[in-house]
Amino acid sequence: MHSPWRFGLLPALAVIAGLAGAAESRTARPVPPPLPAGTRADPVPFRSLPGWRRDDHAKAFQVWLASCRSQAQDNPALNDGVPVPPDLAGLCQKALGLGTLSANAARDFFQDNFTVWRIRPPEGSGPVAGKAFYTGYYEPEIRGSLVREGPYQTPLLDRPADLVTFDPNAIPSGFEGYTAARRKPDGSLEIYPDRKAIEEGALDGRGLEIGYVADPVDRFFMQVQGSGRLRLPKGDTVRYAYSGKNGQPYTGIGRIVAQRLGVPPREITMASLRAFLAKDPSVAREVMQENKSFVFFKIAPFLGPDAGPIGGEGLPVTPLRSIAVDRKIWPYGLPVFVDTAIPDVGGGVKPQVIRKLMIAQDTGSAIVGAARADIFFGSGEEAGAVAGAVRHGGEFYVLWPKAASRPGSPS
Repeated sequence: MHSPWRFGLLPALAVIAGLAGAAESRTARPVPPPLPAGTRADPVPFRSLPGWRRDDHAKAFQVWLASCRSQAQDNPALNDGVPVPPDLAGLCQKALGLGTLSANAARDFFQDNFTVWRIRPPEGSGPVAGKAFYTGYYEPEIRGSLVREGPYQTPLLDRPADLVTFDPNAIPSGFEGYTAARRKPDGSLEIYPDRKAIEEGALDGRGLEIGYVADPVDRFFMQVQGSGRLRLPKGDTVRYAYSGKNGQPYTGIGRIVAQRLGVPPREITMASLRAFLAKDPSVAREVMQENKSFVFFKIAPFLGPDAGPIGGEGLPVTPLRSIAVDRKIWPYGLPVFVDTAIPDVGGGVKPQVIRKLMIAQDTGSAIVGAARADIFFGSGEEAGAVAGAVRHGGEFYVLWPKAASRPGSPS
């Protein structure tokens, strides 16, 4: 019997199979997520993600399900972002039907349903050339009081009734660069008072005070973090959640302090910033007022003591599983594999690499760009020490739904 190889039959079949395979790959090639001009997205196999197999995917899956559940119930976000893509919403529905999964099953789910994209910023942009950039945030715990007494004279303010927050995709004409405004009695809008005006009494007499702290610097950092806890004189704790901001542009004062000290901005940590502000209250006030943005709070008795603060998505965030992202680029509920580092900050906290699957559940005024994230580290002093020292480059890997594909897309 003659071998079919001799007469070219199998080679022909191989060619046909190859053409069919090529056609199939053309129709199934993954599509990168929509990105700003100049931002680079490169597909990466799951097997190439450093630390991927060592992560606790069951934990990441449960945090992701919280976002999926909230979206399925159409719960409102505190800060609206880009719409959740239909394919991601579809995977959420699929995952909600599965409930709790083991670590291996959760890992298989992510691998079977998502494609990994490494996101890089445009050439020449960002604090770390060619890399993603990570910072950290936390929930402060501050000594304070529910009434003005003794040293507690700096108020935390409730959201004013006349504050109107804009949809980021529908900023009214004349309010470009602002995220909110004041609704006047005649229904028209005007720019809301900035930090300096509010601190000088622009909102006095309206009954907005819902707590007091002793140090204006403590209030400032609580506003930067977006939430906090007050430790009251008798020892009990009251939780405060973000409730809006005045819509004025956010300015990070770290760069201002770096200029005053004549050092590179990367050398300014939360500890060094606090040390600078503690030297002279009048200088501290002047510097803090350079940031015109002012955050309002609400008391959050619905949060248990072990729950994290409420993030931009409207959900409690989870230490080392929740990140804040640019809400104008990434949707809430997006899985992101984070690869960066924790610095050595002393106090028993040693430098270590962070390689974890995290979920986009928060946002922030300073979080701008596709390859940019703020990692939530938890509550209290130790979490604050770590979070305040994180200013590191790394890799930002987005898990984008496989269903988002079209013929001829780059692989």
